[in-house]
Amino acid sequence: MRTPVFLLICLAIAGVAFGGAMAFDNDYVFFAGYVIMQYIVLSTAWNILGGYCGYVNFGSAAFFALGAYSTVAIYKYTTGGDEPSTFSMPIPFLMLIGGAVSGAVGFGMGYLTLRLRGAFFAIATLALAVVLETLVVNWDYVGGSRGAYIIRPEEIWPIGNYIRYLFLIMMLLAIAAMTIARLIERSRLGYGFATIRDDELAAEASGVPTLRLKLIATTISGGLMGMAGAPFPYYIGFLQPDSTFGLDYAVNSIAMPLIGGTTSWVGPLIGTLLLGSLQQIATVTISSAVNLLIVGILLVFFVVVAPNGIVGLFHTYFQRKPEEFVGRRRVDPDAPGTVP
Repeated sequence: MRTPVFLLICLAIAGVAFGGAMAFDNDYVFFAGYVIMQYIVLSTAWNILGGYCGYVNFGSAAFFALGAYSTVAIYKYTTGGDEPSTFSMPIPFLMLIGGAVSGAVGFGMGYLTLRLRGAFFAIATLALAVVLETLVVNWDYVGGSRGAYIIRPEEIWPIGNYIRYLFLIMMLLAIAAMTIARLIERSRLGYGFATIRDDELAAEASGVPTLRLKLIATTISGGLMGMAGAPFPYYIGFLQPDSTFGLDYAVNSIAMPLIGGTTSWVGPLIGTLLLGSLQQIATVTISSAVNLLIVGILLVFFVVVAPNGIVGLFHTYFQRKPEEFVGRRRVDPDAPGTVP
């Protein structure tokens, strides 16, 4: 499927989803939908480095927070201080700035840490999140440990309630993230990422510029995470370090691609729709405190049943030899007779 056709299909599905949410006439649908769209971007961004290249990143929350606090810093600068104001810069502009800041930090982090591999790289990314959180907590300009208020406009023409606008923007960003991941997967860049994931030493011996490719992956991944974080202050209204550097973002960004499958752009989408929907239902019916419990249970289940995720399970089933299956019933190949 060509990219323009893919985009048209995604936009059509997004239009139907937005129209369906409008039909409910309940703003909570947009609040919950925003979170799911946000995690589609985060999980897709994580998968570019963690799934395509095989480098596990525990610093997702750091890049997300960089985008969020870039918005807070711009808000403080444009409003002239600590007094709350309803002034709002265009969200797409804030997303570009947040993406640029996070992408630059991702490039710098990659240059310093991508010579590490395996658990050492994962620990380095976790250390980055701790360092950045410490800096934010002690940076009074963006609120420090006490947090910062962001007052969003009540409505925006012609959509109506501002949360609907945020949901629409995040849905478009999710489409953009999936399109980027799909283009990477089907390009020479994606093949280079795959060689790093499968055998980095062999790739280097074959002349693949592994460091350059990994820097590209960290920059794109960090940039997309920062863009996902930029609208967050307007979504939540009150931003503090715990709300952006929380464990939820780091864990969900990893768990959703692992559940869906890390070798394809569609894996993070499936994992996010499944896990994100369950978490939102649990938040309403039980408590948000059980969200991490749901992640743990699903991870254990899929590690045992489908180590390659839902996409991997699907491929394993349909790539069996035709003579081994009749419909959905497994047939012994040594059984007498022929299989139609």
